[in-house]
Order: sequence, then structure tokens, then C-alpha cells
Amino acid sequence: MTSACAAGQQAAGAPTPATSTQETSAPPTASSSSATATGDVMTSGNVKLVANMPRKAPLNGEDDFNTDLAFQGDYAYVGNFGGFAIYDISDPAKPRIVSQVACPAQQNDVSVYGDLLILSIDEPQADERCGSGDGGREWEGLRIFDISDKQSPKYVSAVRTDCGSHTHTMVPDGEKLYVYVSSPGPEPESKTCPPPHELIQIVEIPTKSPQSAKIVAKPDIFPERQHSDLASGCHDITAYPEKKLAAAACFGDGVLLDISDPVKPKVLQQITDTENFQIWHSATFNNDATKVVFSDELGGGGQATCDRNTPATKGADAVYDIVNGKLERRGYFKIPREQQEQENCVAHNGSLIPVPGKDIMVQSWYQGGVSIWDFTDSAHPKEIGYFERGPVPGSGHIAGSWSAYYYNGYIYSSDILKGLDVLEIDDPLTDPAKGVKMDDFNVQTQKSY
Repeated sequence: MTSACAAGQQAAGAPTPATSTQETSAPPTASSSSATATGDVMTSGNVKLVANMPRKAPLNGEDDFNTDLAFQGDYAYVGNFGGFAIYDISDPAKPRIVSQVACPAQQNDVSVYGDLLILSIDEPQADERCGSGDGGREWEGLRIFDISDKQSPKYVSAVRTDCGSHTHTMVPDGEKLYVYVSSPGPEPESKTCPPPHELIQIVEIPTKSPQSAKIVAKPDIFPERQHSDLASGCHDITAYPEKKLAAAACFGDGVLLDISDPVKPKVLQQITDTENFQIWHSATFNNDATKVVFSDELGGGGQATCDRNTPATKGADAVYDIVNGKLERRGYFKIPREQQEQENCVAHNGSLIPVPGKDIMVQSWYQGGVSIWDFTDSAHPKEIGYFERGPVPGSGHIAGSWSAYYYNGYIYSSDILKGLDVLEIDDPLTDPAKGVKMDDFNVQTQKSY
């Protein structure tokens, strides 16, 4: 569920009066008297930073951004533009690197299933091999690794997909693992992304012979758009296999899908909101699949949209209830803390905090930090906790939290430049989640709790 689609761009302009406001019930504490100074950490009183693991070579170059996260047992997997890292998180206060794999590409979003790790490659490469570089620019898609030995992951195979893979979503089905590939496009002059471009490509990975992975379907869910300017692909898909549903953020639309047959997804509803949403970026169901939160990545992740110049309905989350099988918008959420004009900030990747009977999320906001918010009342969502740092020195930086997910009692935030943060929230609203234990967690493949 990731982007930074417009890396390096920043919003500018003189401050104007705020168009709307939101309240937070989270009292602030700061690590120093100046919470906006570079390097300072500011949190609500119910959130603390437990650990930080800086990026390390070979994944700490200038362009080696940390990206998405996945979890399995006592391990966290962190994607990075330079490859991926595996951390032992058996003691969350003392994470340690188990191994790092250099395999450069954008964005290297990561998911894990059994002994398999999958990376999304959304950048033309010479070929499918790690380190092949961009000479020739003939290949992009999925790379698959064997992680049975966490200290020595092994490359297994790859699948070329049209327009690459910006993100991907797993839908397990017995001994077959289906992977929905989301990718923007088409690009008429590109060797890897010619028109027309179906919005979803489905890869089948036999779990016992992953080297045989292949594309098995290219469902054309919006056939009327194939030759229009709106045929731009999907950014992100969240599947909820237990409920036979998926929610797709397809740049210009939010889409509710029936995935009863995982190879033949059917559109249940398509919604468009050009007034409030620029880039439909990601989706999260609540636990009983009666709601969907769609986020808008206004500015592609590179702009300062958490300021008084930007309405609270833009670059935000929209909460939809599912009523009689249809999405009905109820409310919006945006962090209530104004960020500085040099801080890229917009709604980004998050997950449910598994509190029975409540709808609570943790979410990354780039340099807006990490927000914990309650949308049990769909029309009146409210922040209950937060963590953030001061702005990165200089201008033009893409920085901050790319993904923030809750896993077995702690919040893990993949910070683009600062590395892996481990946070803890101590609050009566979220404390019941500490009793929920997960064996694994890939946020794009939801499981009930």
C-alpha cells in the first residue's frame, strides 16, 4: 500500500486561514522543549518510542528508502528501494537484523507467505535478476524468494507483469497463492507498459513449486475505460478472503470487488470523488467488513498537505459504511496537527488495531508521523494517539513514516530515512488488542480477529 508517486515535490505558498479543524483527545509530550526542532520526537502521552533501528549498509544509501512491512512469527520484513531486510522482533525493545538482501528496485513492497517472500518491482530493469540494473529496461514485475533460512534468503523466480507491480495483494487458495498486481499505466513509449492496460493482473504461485509462477488472468474490470484517459490502473488492493471481498484503490476510483472466484473478481460498486480525492491510494476494511476506509494520497506523497492551506477532506481518509452491499460515505479523518511547509505529509499506509467491538486504526502520514485513530463512529472519527519527529533538514526531502502497522502488542513504523521504529500505545481503548496474537500479518490480506 505504498507510493511516494511524486517524490521530491513540495507544496508552497503563503499561509491562509484553515478551512476546517479536527480535535484530538491525545495530550502531547515532547522529548525537549522544542518539539519541532530537527531530530526531536513528539508523542501523545499514551504513546512511547520503544526502539529505533537505523538503516544499515547495504540498504542505507541516499536513495535506499524504507518502504512496506510484513510479519511472520518473531520476524518483521522491511522493504527498501535497495532490497529488503529481515529483523528478529522476538524482543520488540531490541530488534536485531537477521539478514539483508541487496536487490535494488522501486518500490520493493514486501509480503510473506509460508517460506515465500514476494517483492513488487515498479521500475524497468535489464532483466529479472537482482542487480541487473536498468540497462535495456525490458523487465519489471514480481520477484520471489525462499526465506526458509532467514539468515540466507534465496532468489527463486520472477514474473514479468505489464507496467510492473507498484503493489501486490495475496489471496491464498489451498496450495495455490494468487497475487493481485496493481500497477499504473499505460505508457505508450515504454517497452514494459504498452497500451491497453488491464487494471489488475493475477499471478498464480504454486506454493510447492514457486518457480512455476505465472500470470493466469488479466481481468478487465473497467472495459469501457480501456481506451480512455482514465485507464490508469490500480494503486492498491486490499483483499479480505474470509468475506470474499476486496477493496481496490484505482487512482481515480474506489472499487468494491466480489472475489468469491479469486481469478474472476467482479465489480460490486465503483465510486468516484473528484472533489475530495486526487489519488485513491489504499483501503482498509473494519473487522466485520461493514466499513471501508479509503485514503487519498494528494500530491503523491511528496507534498505538504497537512497544513492550513489544504482542506481536511483532501489528502485524508474517507470512511464508508457498507449498507446493503453498497458503499456510503460517512466521514473524513485527517491528523489535527499542522505540519510545516517543508514536511511532506498525507494519508498513507495503516492497519487495524485488533480491538474487539471497536474500529481503530494506526496509520503512517510520512513526516506527519504515526497516528492512532478511532472510527467506530464513522461520521466522527477521532485521533487518540500519535508519534512524530521534526522536519528533515533541507528541502525537497521525501521522509517520515511510509507504513505503520500493529502486530502483537506493538506498532512498527517503517521510516523512509530513520529506519525501523517500534512504538507502544498504553490506552484503555487499545489495551484489549494486546490479547490478540497473530501468526503472521500482511496488511493487504486481511484476516479477522
